Amino acid sequence: MPISLFPNAQAFQAPESGTVVVIGNFDGVHVGHVAVLRRALEISEARGLAPVVLTFNPHPAEVLGHKKLPQLTTLEFKAELIAQVSGAISIVAEPFTLELAAKSPSEFARELLVQKLEARHVMVGENFAFGKQRSGNFKDLRALGEELGFSAEALPLIGDANGPYSSSRVRQALDLRSLTEVTVVLGRPHALSGLVVHGQGRARTLGFPTANLAQVSEALPRYGVFAVLVDQLTALGPKRLGGGVANIGERPTLGAVFSVEAHIFDFHQDLYGERLRLHLVERLRDEHKFGSVDELKAQIERDLAAGREILALPRPR
Repeated sequence: MPISLFPNAQAFQAPESGTVVVIGNFDGVHVGHVAVLRRALEISEARGLAPVVLTFNPHPAEVLGHKKLPQLTTLEFKAELIAQVSGAISIVAEPFTLELAAKSPSEFARELLVQKLEARHVMVGENFAFGKQRSGNFKDLRALGEELGFSAEALPLIGDANGPYSSSRVRQALDLRSLTEVTVVLGRPHALSGLVVHGQGRARTLGFPTANLAQVSEALPRYGVFAVLVDQLTALGPKRLGGGVANIGERPTLGAVFSVEAHIFDFHQDLYGERLRLHLVERLRDEHKFGSVDELKAQIERDLAAGREILALPRPR
């Protein structure tokens, strides 16, 4: 699966024919985002333009000192998900700096959209604001387009009976323990990724070795136990290792510290130093403090059996 991810607009070589530029954070690349990308592809094919997603890294809120919401996807996974819609889409992750934030709407449109990205059509959300202190709106963008040679399109939000598809809706559902809602909005299970490090070894002494993940940056669900699918992230792309059961939380029975750890069914290789991605397929239960280690072990056995059943994986003989 080809992924065209550029660290800035300067590194992107725009074709002379021009581009369709879709501006947005695209956190989660949810069902609504996918609809936008497909609309961009339709326009690009009809007008002979190259489709480009313009996003910003880090998130503008982080640079401007506003409250930063936990991300649903890393930049790398975001690019991977966009490429799954179409390998023809280029992703430009423009560094968001105070210098960029200080540009006027006119400077933003002229320097970034036209001079660097060769925009002929620009697509934004209904509430799009840009330029210094978010002083520009869609009306301004459209007027600038008439002056600079691109058309502009504001896209309405789409959704279902429960409301618009949005990243905020996913975060709320994670907090409310509703993985079904999360999967509906994302069109896939939410995923966490991290580096496998040495843990305290307590799960291994119980007979259930786990891979402990550090550096997890994605939004966490309410603490609990989950049926998961596990990928190893390699230079050639994700490699599915199998299914398993993950514990996200503080493991109160063992008096342990917070961890994200996963037991992978029927897997016995050393993964230290590797990066894994856990797809949260279904919530099995909340965290619970058991009266004894034996009670905990019995519950883990039930969790593993339930995880295999949910993932349709055979039990060991």
